[in-house]
Amino acid sequence: MTRIPPPTPPLRRATGLSSLRTRVDVALVAIALAGLLAGTFAAMLGEAAIARWAWGLAVIPVLTGLLVEILTSLRRGEVGLDLIAALAMAAALLLGEPLAGLVVALMYSGGQFLETYAGRRARRELAALLARVPHTAALYRDGALVEVPLEAIGPGDRVLVRQGDVVPADGVLASGAALLDQSALTGESMPVRRGEGEDVLSGAINADGAFDLRVARPAAESTMAGIVRLVAAAEASKAPMVRLADRYALVFLALTVGLTAAAWLASGDPRRALAVLVIATPCPLILAVPIALIAGVSRAARRGILVKGAAVLEALAAVGVLVVDKTGTLTTGRAELVGRADLAPDPDAALGLAASLELASRNPVAEAIVRAARARGLPLVPPSDVREEPGLGIAGNVGGHAVVVGRPAFVAERVVSRGGGAARRAEDHLSVAVGIDGDLAEIFYLADRVRPEARDALGALRRLGFMRAVLATGDRRAVAEPIARELGFDAVHAELAPEAKVAIVTAERAGGRVMMVGDGVNDAPALAAADVGVAMGGHGAAASAEAADVVLLADDLARLAAGVSIARDSLRIARQSVFAGIGLSTLGMIAAALGHIPPIQGALIQEAIDLAVILNALRALGGGSGGRPGARSG
Repeated sequence: MTRIPPPTPPLRRATGLSSLRTRVDVALVAIALAGLLAGTFAAMLGEAAIARWAWGLAVIPVLTGLLVEILTSLRRGEVGLDLIAALAMAAALLLGEPLAGLVVALMYSGGQFLETYAGRRARRELAALLARVPHTAALYRDGALVEVPLEAIGPGDRVLVRQGDVVPADGVLASGAALLDQSALTGESMPVRRGEGEDVLSGAINADGAFDLRVARPAAESTMAGIVRLVAAAEASKAPMVRLADRYALVFLALTVGLTAAAWLASGDPRRALAVLVIATPCPLILAVPIALIAGVSRAARRGILVKGAAVLEALAAVGVLVVDKTGTLTTGRAELVGRADLAPDPDAALGLAASLELASRNPVAEAIVRAARARGLPLVPPSDVREEPGLGIAGNVGGHAVVVGRPAFVAERVVSRGGGAARRAEDHLSVAVGIDGDLAEIFYLADRVRPEARDALGALRRLGFMRAVLATGDRRAVAEPIARELGFDAVHAELAPEAKVAIVTAERAGGRVMMVGDGVNDAPALAAADVGVAMGGHGAAASAEAADVVLLADDLARLAAGVSIARDSLRIARQSVFAGIGLSTLGMIAAALGHIPPIQGALIQEAIDLAVILNALRALGGGSGGRPGARSG
């Protein structure tokens, strides 16, 4: 069964464009490098004319691609530092200095490749995750069961939903009872039970035995498809991220044009102006910034934090408001035994018998009881004569005892000596009753526990400067408010639909840039709308991982602070490289304007500056405070 619809067209389109861009970048770097090597070899053989032609021809493809980029940017009303590189290459060709132009071309094309590399890698890893998700439904057709694409099912069709499958479309339960995990869809922390004739939402996971579903509407009009459309709308309305390099573009561009014009007017020598342009080529920005940020992306990946590109890392460094989902994010997202009625003389013996019987079941409630028994070291024995009614309960023989476990009403019908009334009264709670040899022996109460690292993770974010933390969940207010008080949230919003979470993210922007953390399908629109969306990727929904900017590959909230700290370290190092590189380039430009540096020497000086700032940028690969969640950074 499908967990989410196939990847949305924007994802496929972005992946295709990224792949094309990577191939173009690689081709331009290869052309520039081949031209440099060929021209240098010709010059060593004394063929100066051939060398100049080789160098000049290698500049033309890079310059052409750059001019296309500049025209595209100008149509969007953007002016970037790429313009300086284009002027330097064009002037070098016109003034007969092809080697200087080729050095600029090689640095530019290399920087473009580095800038797209991290985003390309992140998309590839995410696409691999999504590719493992099937996109079919099991349809009854002509008396047989056939696997068909989601789009092939429609109203009135009857489909089989197996245990562990995701409901493929909205519909009505057509047979028996069902136990559904809707946590990823609605935020409800515990599985819900549905009887024959009741509505079932697409996206819910069948946590118990197989059942038949009568489809009510096409998959394209289902609850989950509506959430995917919300994701697309949120992404479309999200402001684009501005690259760090572009923030300094206009100032550096004005400085370069001013010094170039002054050098030409004062000397009347166009080569002096070219020398200024060559040294001014913003390689410290074109190279150092993406290297530092890509190094940060790689460093985060080593910590299990998948950051989808350098621009995302920039945004992650600036967030200061936290909006977080509850179920599966702050909590473990699975049922755990939190209390017992202890009706039997030996409660542990009752737990052991119940857990032994539940070995034959695979629903999450059964798993919780088995985990509780094993945590206490209780011996479990294989059951026999097991009879399970999906969504209701299970009965069988364990060590000579007749044991029944399930919904309190289900167990109440099967205990005769005492306790039936107590079992029925427990029906209003998230509870499981146990009958042993005709007696009501136990009632277990289950809940979704807060992650043990949640408090420390929030504290670490506070120490990093987060001024506000908001809990936003689709679960009931009675469940959410105690957790919010326990963890020290500034505000709590409960019983939220997906669009309401988007509204909360939008409203919280008044207090700063917002980081939204979630794991369910219902969180995907809010993740897309936030300045930085973070998905819990360990057991979270693929839809939320697709919509998010950052994916925690293991469900560990402590990685949030580590990711923010790594981002801030990387951005600080990138800024250091920028200021150092621009400062050195400015000194070189002044010397060139005064006639002390010719164009080819200017290109070599610029190479030395590039090397210095690149080595500094590579410090973002390790060290710093990113390894200690909650450590302060610049």
